[in-house]
Parts: sequence; C-alpha cells; structure tokens
Amino acid sequence: MANLIESDELPVWVPGEILTASDNLGWLDVGQRSYRYTGLDVPIPPMNHYMIVRYFEGQTPMDRRVESRWTRTTCVPGHISLLSRARPSHWHWTQQIDVSHIYLSESLMSRVAQDVLGRPISEISLHDVLNAEDPTVTSISDAILGETRSSAIGGPTYAEALGLQLSVHLLRNYADVKFREDHSQSGLSRRQRSALTEFILGNLQHQISIEQLSAVAGLGVWTFCRRFKTSYGVTPCVHLLDTRIGQAKLMLAKSSRPIKAIAGECGFSDQAHMTRAFRRKLNLTPGQVRQAKE
Repeated sequence: MANLIESDELPVWVPGEILTASDNLGWLDVGQRSYRYTGLDVPIPPMNHYMIVRYFEGQTPMDRRVESRWTRTTCVPGHISLLSRARPSHWHWTQQIDVSHIYLSESLMSRVAQDVLGRPISEISLHDVLNAEDPTVTSISDAILGETRSSAIGGPTYAEALGLQLSVHLLRNYADVKFREDHSQSGLSRRQRSALTEFILGNLQHQISIEQLSAVAGLGVWTFCRRFKTSYGVTPCVHLLDTRIGQAKLMLAKSSRPIKAIAGECGFSDQAHMTRAFRRKLNLTPGQVRQAKE
C-alpha cells in the first residue's frame, strides 16, 4: 500500500514534545517514542507500523475515528489504545497528556503469525481499541520504554524479544488474521532454496545458526525447520554438516592444501572434528579420501 507514513514522521501530523525515542539504538522491527501532547484535533494518514499507545500522565476525553467509525471515551493513566497498520485515523482530545508509543513492524507481526499458525499470512488487522486496561501490554510497553531510557548492554536483543512477546499477545487477543489463498506449498520455494545455498556456501567457514537461516528464508524458526525438512528430507543441522563434508571432499580432491586448513575453511572446529564427521558419514578419514583421489 502506497503513502504509508513511518513512525518518525508522526510529529508532522501530531505535533508534540518528544520525551524519549529509540530511533538511534539499533533496534529492528520494534520502536518506541514518548510524547507530551497538548489538546489536539488531528487526522493521521495510514502508518507503516502497528501502534500501541500507553497513557502515563493526564486525563482527557478522547474521540477517534478509524475509517468511518467514531469512538468516544476517556483516557487515563494505565489505559492503552491500539491502531492497526495501514489504517487512516482521526484523533481529538482536549487536555495535556504524556503517552508512550510502541511501534511493531509488519514483518515482525507476519513472521510471528506465520510461525504460530503455520500458514502464509495475507493481512493482520488489530481491533479498533481506543480504551483498554491490559496488564500484559502495559508491562511489556513499560519494559520497552525502560530499554529506551537505559540504553543498557544487549538493549536491541532485549527490545526485539519484548516486541516478539507483545506481538504474540496482540495476535492472541486483539487481531484478525487473513491467510493467503494459496497455501498448498509446504516446502521452501526455489528462491528460498537458492538464497540458502548461497548463504551457506558463502559462510561455511563460520558457525551458522538456525536463526540466521530462517532469516535468510524470511520465515519464523519453527515454520522454517518444518518447511526445510519437507524440501531437503533432513533437518537444517544435518544439511549443514553434509554440506561441510561435501565441500571438504571437493577440496581434498582438488588441492594439496593441509587437511587442517581445509577443516577450518569448511567450518569444522579443528581437524579432529572433521575426521570424526568423515568417519560417521563416510566411514573414511579425510586422509583416506585424499589418497583415493590420487
């Protein structure tokens, strides 16, 4: 959908004093900003993120229209509001308030939904919630705000983990999910398999995690592992080891480089590790494989 505004563009439409912001903290898929607002009457274009508003200070009557439906309530500290991605809205309030915004990306919500539900996702819409009390949302939102304020070690990882928890809770309690019509493909696509092969061969000398592979495929870990086994007939770990052994065999046959060097280039911790893997898989040592090619 065109003309979706980013979270950092929001002050253009809703002017206020920025109290905190996670903009420069290196977070992925989750963001946080706090604002102090005077009374405003503001239309907001559809946003590119899902927004959770947590009210901290001040009490105000609140009117909001999402698409064509108006809702009226009073917002006080402890309340939350939700705004779905890609939904135009119009807000009107009269009193000064301090609020915290949490922004969740479409990518994160879709990955979580697909991972949990096991089906390709077409669209996720949050319910039209202007006033709710939810201790779980409040607690996670406050923890994310705390990370913005502290900039502590591991902050991006912790913030992303909190965003994951919040996404699951929203999907369970406040979301409608539409699935793609064509969900017959249970394995990985040709494009995904090609990207995985390129990534594995390009990083074979390093340790490769399941999380890295699932990110390359654009899937959640659980869905990725299931589809990977459907496509390859083995788990990702077995496939990685088979690839390391296969590349090592080729290098042993085509070069006279030391076996220790080949082990390192193929991602084995040392020559002994490669020898054990060769014995289990091939019932041969690397030296015997090299002699057989001479």
